[in-house]
Amino acid sequence: MIDKIPKQELLYLDRIKKFVQEELNPISLQVETSGEIPEAIVEKMRRLGLFGLAIPGKYGGLGLSTLGEILVYEELTQTNACFRSRIGTSNSIGSMGILFDGTEDQKKKYLPWIAQGERTAAFALTEPDAGSDAANIQCRAVLDGDHWLLNGTKQFITNGDCAGVITTIAVTDDNKRARGGFTAFIVENDFPGLCVSPPDRKMGLRGSHTNELVFRNCRVPRENVIGGPSMVGQGFNTAMRVLDKGRLTMGACALGASQKLLEYSRDHIRHLIQSGKPRDDLQAARFSLADMATEIFAARRMLYETARLRDTGKNVTQEASMVKLFCTEMASRIADRAMGIFEDEGYLTKNQIEMFLRDVRLYRIFEGTSEIQRMVIARNLLKD
Repeated sequence: MIDKIPKQELLYLDRIKKFVQEELNPISLQVETSGEIPEAIVEKMRRLGLFGLAIPGKYGGLGLSTLGEILVYEELTQTNACFRSRIGTSNSIGSMGILFDGTEDQKKKYLPWIAQGERTAAFALTEPDAGSDAANIQCRAVLDGDHWLLNGTKQFITNGDCAGVITTIAVTDDNKRARGGFTAFIVENDFPGLCVSPPDRKMGLRGSHTNELVFRNCRVPRENVIGGPSMVGQGFNTAMRVLDKGRLTMGACALGASQKLLEYSRDHIRHLIQSGKPRDDLQAARFSLADMATEIFAARRMLYETARLRDTGKNVTQEASMVKLFCTEMASRIADRAMGIFEDEGYLTKNQIEMFLRDVRLYRIFEGTSEIQRMVIARNLLKD
């Protein structure tokens, strides 16, 4: 299927592979320890166009196909996952609402900033009482002259402390709520009334920051409703549209991590054999390796085919949920098998198995939990 990707996208993918090998892999553990990506690396990511993978060329991005973008994420997540996370919101949930539903003026103003990495994009939907249940959000927006006043709290917002543009979903009609009462806003980080809390302390993805955002009469201009005045009340639809692609992205991240764990495990078994350990003693490990490779093969076919379908314009809501469910659950199984193959050595930070084990667990939560994906799939299957 890769042979269907334009030549220029394949050449770009080669550049990303080299960047991962020469620039990112050597500092993976450093970033895990410090909790920060060096600014020099972020600048190189800007120059490579990584903040604008999905944004069309007319707005300053690379305009990659879905499949081409998926392949880039697969490469980036074969090292510390925080590198992909740093550019992920700018290419997916943070910017896609503007691209899909924004006015032309909004696209011309914000998308070039995002594509060039001048302003990172973020997506503010999750709240203390509204995680996977997005329809339960409580953050409210009230029109006050030429501005909307936003009040409420968003949490676990990826890149919240470095974002310059934040797509924010708020309630504008409490009676309609998800059925015409949610609105999507473009919030800039310097709008009065927005407070960003310190980064959360997390089990994994330590170099990728998530933050709580607090809105206290945050003043957002009327023209910053995504899509303009006619789109007031359509924010839930905007949010759901961007999540389809986000779920494919999570599938790609899980696949990249799984591929790297497979390679680590294969090399470790080879080392044990070369060191004189009898092959019969390694039968369980070899069987695990075979299971890992088989699941990765199935996941890759599923992911690539769904990305290809999306590139043809097909609605892939159900397929995206299937990809997200299968790939992310698979990644956790593979990380656990890798830990079993490495045994006590897998528990050592230097081998990075334990880092992948912690990081891939989050993929089952991002963009809707596995339970949410099962609900989406079942609902579609039971439609008349």
